[in-house]
Formats: sequence, C-alpha cells, structure tokens
Amino acid sequence: MKVVVIGGGIGGLALAQALRRAGVDVAVHERDEGPGTRWEGYRIHINPAGARALSACLPAARWQEFRDTAGPGGDFGFLTERLRELLVVEESIMYPDGAADPAEDHYAADRATLRRLLAEGLDDVVHYGAEFVGYEVLPDGRVRADFADGRSAVADLLVGADGAASRVRRRLLPGVRTLDAGAVGVAHKIWLTDEIRAALPARLCTGMNAVLTSGPCFLFTSVFEPPQPDARPYLLAALVARPDVLPPDVTELDGDALRVAVDVLVSGWDPRLRRALAAADPRSRTAVAFRATGPLSPWPAGPVTVLGDAIHVMPPIGGLGGNTALRDAHLLGRLLPAVARGERDLLGAVGEYEAEMREYGPAAVRYAMDQKEQTLAGSDGPIAAVTARLFFGLCASVPAVRRWAFGREWSRVAAARAWERAERPALAG
Repeated sequence: MKVVVIGGGIGGLALAQALRRAGVDVAVHERDEGPGTRWEGYRIHINPAGARALSACLPAARWQEFRDTAGPGGDFGFLTERLRELLVVEESIMYPDGAADPAEDHYAADRATLRRLLAEGLDDVVHYGAEFVGYEVLPDGRVRADFADGRSAVADLLVGADGAASRVRRRLLPGVRTLDAGAVGVAHKIWLTDEIRAALPARLCTGMNAVLTSGPCFLFTSVFEPPQPDARPYLLAALVARPDVLPPDVTELDGDALRVAVDVLVSGWDPRLRRALAAADPRSRTAVAFRATGPLSPWPAGPVTVLGDAIHVMPPIGGLGGNTALRDAHLLGRLLPAVARGERDLLGAVGEYEAEMREYGPAAVRYAMDQKEQTLAGSDGPIAAVTARLFFGLCASVPAVRRWAFGREWSRVAAARAWERAERPALAG
C-alpha cells in the first residue's frame, strides 16, 4: 500500500513517522522549498492527546528527544490588566495523570523545533517544493496527486494535511466552509531578557496566563523555557480582541503598525505590560482573523481523507489545533498498517478514522470557541467582569472549589478515547 500525504506540517509529519515505523510506504509532499524556509510561528502547547500521539508515532529515542527539548507546561494563572493576580490553577489539577506518565503530561514546545524533530529520519520521504494543485481518482480506485511543476504521484490513499486553506478538502468536501469566529489575535514574541524578567511580575514569567479585562479583549501569555542552555527563552503574548476594536486591515499591517494598534487598545493597562508588548520582536508581530469549521456531516469513505487544520479549523485558544492534528495522525497511523498487512480493507479503515475524528475534532472546535467566548466575557460589561473576578477569588481561597471548577473539565478534550486507552492499559484502570 502507498500513502501520499499533502503537507509537511506537524500532523502530516507525525503520520509519516507512524507509517514509516510500521513499514508502510509513505511520501510527504510539502510546498515549502525546504525546512525552515518560512516563519514557523511560536511556542505550541502539547496537551496529553498530543503527547500520547507523539509517544505512539515517534521512535522511542525521538520521543525522548522531544521531552528533552520541550519546556515545562506550567500552571495557569489569571490576572487583571493592572497585573493583580486573581487565581493560579496548578498543573496537578489541570493534568492529574501527568506526574505518573510522561505521555499524559503537557509540554511547551517550540513549533519550529518540533517540526524539525518530526522530520528527522524522513529525508527520503519528504519531498519539498511540491505545490499540490489537484487530484484525480483513477479507474482502478487509486488516486493521482498533481503538482504545480508537472510532477504527479499515485497512491492507494491520499491524505490532505495541507492546513486551513486545504485544497484537498475543497475538492473532497466542497460543502465544508470555514466561518468567521468573531475574534482577531495579535501575537508577540517577547525575549525574556534579565531586564524584561525584572520588569514583569514573576507570575507572567512562568507557565501560562490569561490577563482579563472589562473591555473587548484579553491577553494570553505563555513562557517557553528551552532546556538547552544556548536557546533563548521567550514569552508568547497573544492579544485576542473583537474585530470591531481593531483596524479593519489589521491582518495586513506590519510589525510597527501593529504595535501602535495594540498600544491604543491596551492604553489603560499596567505600564509594565504595555512596555513589554511594545518591546516585542517586531518581526514576530502577526495578526490573524480567527475562523472555525462548523459541524461535520458524514461523508462516504474513499481513497482521499483529511487531517488536522484541513478539516478542524478553530481559534488557536488552548493550542487545540496542533494537538487535534497529532491525534488524527495517531489514529490514522494506528489503522493503516493493518491495511498494508492485508488484515482489513482500506475503505473500512478510512471510514473508522473519519467517524471517530468527526466526534473529537468538532468537540475541540466547540471547546476553543467556548473558551474564546468566556475569556472575552468582560466585553459584556463591568458586571460580568466583577462576577468573574469574584468567582476567581472564591476558587483561589477554597482548594476544593478550585478542583471542582478546573479539574477534569480543563483537560476533557484531551481525555483518552477508547482506542487510546487500549494502547495504554494503565489508563483503563
């Protein structure tokens, strides 16, 4: 059996690693001219679903390398825009199984580092400079993928892992649309120099945090502390706002213009936080209008399928997009080797994969949308903001309430599915 994957992002490479380990013939076609030839983003949060997938898809030595290069996930704090600490939720509450099993823990990974790690050992599998333009299902049931330079590749299964603007999805599922999610994110990378650390409260220099306001925006921050002594730690700071309070062309602005737009929006915030945002690496400032896919209706299984952002588009709140792509790769990489061994038919395996991912994928989209609404709740007025802060105060004062409010609910989208529990018997107990 031959599998062709369109897209060499996190999900596509994880699937290739899983299939290569199982002896399945796989090729990845990526439009980039080579690794690291374009901006690859920021730190990514790997939750237990993603960690489980990496543990299953990667060889043992490379899974250990991931753990060695990833930073700690950390606790989650809530602060006001004046940097008053409201609440800190401990890791032991968020991900209670992480202490006993590294594959049930959460991590902070640099996206570029993770992508390079996933590409290791795949030099003969990944084909760069291959812009996918379309596919045709052949009379014998196989699929021919066509590329802009005139090349083509024939496979038994074509997997679209080509992102939110997926050309594979548009051909396979023309009725699936991405919708405006009602928010814009402006991301910053703030190098954690000694000066920045001294200027900010200690809470913002560790773990993950949400800075909540009574206005139409909030700030998510997360620290990447790489274990390697020669790597630079940084603070990812993502301002999420309603579109109507930002310039209409915000996604087209350069770094300097974005700095001005953000500074206007946060003019009433603590000056230390304003200065840190203004001091962010200007090359790292980017604005993205959030989008999301709606509910997915079933479709007949065939020799073409999709994974990750190609089918589950969601706001990047909670880092669920990358983790859902890894979970897709984990599941598909678990099912296809049996097809290659002749133990089951291809369409049955693809149908099982698609039925399962149509459950957990849209659930992740809904969760990300719910989190967006909750963290923008301050825009509903000062009463909503005061109510939220009173609730946080209660949780901070009473550990039992904090566990009740932020326990398994926090990680429910990452909770092990039946097939994941079957792979890790300890989870079934």
